[in-house]
Amino acid sequence: MYPDTAGKDLYLINSQREKIELLQKAGLDNLIIVDFTVEFSKITSVDFVKNILLNKIHTRKIVIGFNHHFGHNREGDNESLRQLGIEYGFDVEEIPEQDIQNELVSSTKIRKALLEGNIQKANAYLDYHYIIMGLIQEVNPRLREIGFPSFRIKIEEESKLLPPNGVYAVSVVDDDRTFRGMCFIKKRGQSSIEAVVDFYLFDTPEALSGSSATIYFHKFIREEKPFHTPEEMQKQLQIDRANVDELIF
Repeated sequence: MYPDTAGKDLYLINSQREKIELLQKAGLDNLIIVDFTVEFSKITSVDFVKNILLNKIHTRKIVIGFNHHFGHNREGDNESLRQLGIEYGFDVEEIPEQDIQNELVSSTKIRKALLEGNIQKANAYLDYHYIIMGLIQEVNPRLREIGFPSFRIKIEEESKLLPPNGVYAVSVVDDDRTFRGMCFIKKRGQSSIEAVVDFYLFDTPEALSGSSATIYFHKFIREEKPFHTPEEMQKQLQIDRANVDELIF
């Protein structure tokens, strides 16, 4: 959470729920989530290490990213953390700067790729598929009527970064089952919770067994376009499905 209005215009690649899911799949056993309040933001880097990491968590090793900063006004950095490690007896491991095909990876580049609809590049930067998780809200009756029964998923955080409006090749995980399909995104305002996110499964079950689903994005298929008749929409969706069927994922 951001204190007051700081950072409110920053869209996040993963919601908190998605981060938890990804960390669980990475094999993390324990996770501590702290509300980033104004009071918390004023803790100095030294006090954070001494009072929280050491006294409360009893940390023995800290793994940090490249060019890491922490504490009030970002005063702490990798070197100061190493010095504290020497003083208080804990190890520090730094993950080096990553590059993909000789291009340095950053969250800014990942966001740019997603906002441009370049899902494949974003996935390469992330080293995993961009995902959207959420509660299954309803079935889209308009798409059902033309032979594409689709589920609607509810975005849970207004700051979730979404790719452009359009159609995407996706796979959807429901419990232990994985289905190939298409996802339709239509943003309707600044807040992501206002967006419409529908997905159609090629092997559509009568009902998904879970109350939520995870959508894994593979490729951008086309931009959103208006349709004047249901038949026109149906014809385009048949073309979309054929295009997605040609992909291997």
